[in-house]
Amino acid sequence: MTTFTALTTLTAKAQAEALGEAMERLNPEPTGIGVFEMEDGSGLWEVGGYFTEAPDEAGLALLAAMHDAKPFVVSEVPETDWVAHVRRELAPVEAGRFFVYGSHDADKLPEGRIPLLIEAAMAFGTGHHGTTLGCLLALDCLLDQGFEANKVADIGCGTAVLAMAAARVWDGSILASDIDEVAVEVAEANLKANGMAGQVICLEAAGFDHPQLQEQAPFDLIFANILKGPLVALSPELAANLRPGGYAILSGILNEQADDVVAVYAQNGINLTRREEIGEWTTLLLQKAA
Repeated sequence: MTTFTALTTLTAKAQAEALGEAMERLNPEPTGIGVFEMEDGSGLWEVGGYFTEAPDEAGLALLAAMHDAKPFVVSEVPETDWVAHVRRELAPVEAGRFFVYGSHDADKLPEGRIPLLIEAAMAFGTGHHGTTLGCLLALDCLLDQGFEANKVADIGCGTAVLAMAAARVWDGSILASDIDEVAVEVAEANLKANGMAGQVICLEAAGFDHPQLQEQAPFDLIFANILKGPLVALSPELAANLRPGGYAILSGILNEQADDVVAVYAQNGINLTRREEIGEWTTLLLQKAA
């Protein structure tokens, strides 16, 4: 079945949310509406709708004008089996000693690599995104240095691929948390698919706001693969929950944002030891002062 998308951008959150609400009254009605802050550092907000029949372009133009938005761009999206498409397009990812793959590539697992099975249907955290790959490479670097962690937290875990990587190489207490209930369910499903059920505790939490996270702190290693804004806001709390001499692996940071994040964490006693750019994304490896 052919579907349609209608997308526009605005400069203010309140206007974007108001436009999203107004789109619900269109005829034909959209099957879904999204309002998101764009991740490119522009400060713009994107508003989009999905339609199962051609949308009312005159109505969209009127809404755009009323809410001071750019004109909507309407596109026709042909029916696609996206999971099959992703399986064809996404090859396994090698990140140092780690090998991230889908079940359709199980026969390609190299000898001696640490396997992490993440199905192609999982859009974020498959290892193909520069942020996830960067975090795995930073972990690989720590392992090369002989670092060992007994307590690990993966904050904003998504598929929990980073927590699983840690659980593959270390015994101990490994917690994976996400603010999104669905992400927590995905994380638990991935652990089961990897034969690792129970090796990582999955929690629904914002930041470190969970009794089990507080009970286990301070951590030897903390992953936070989120975005610049949340990373900056999280910095004092992350510093408080990281042991002296412990490491933080941060990503979800555009290259031009990295210096700002480094500076904020330095103010909290967590200093840069390594940075890596993959495409437009930077991953930071930092260590808390002993």
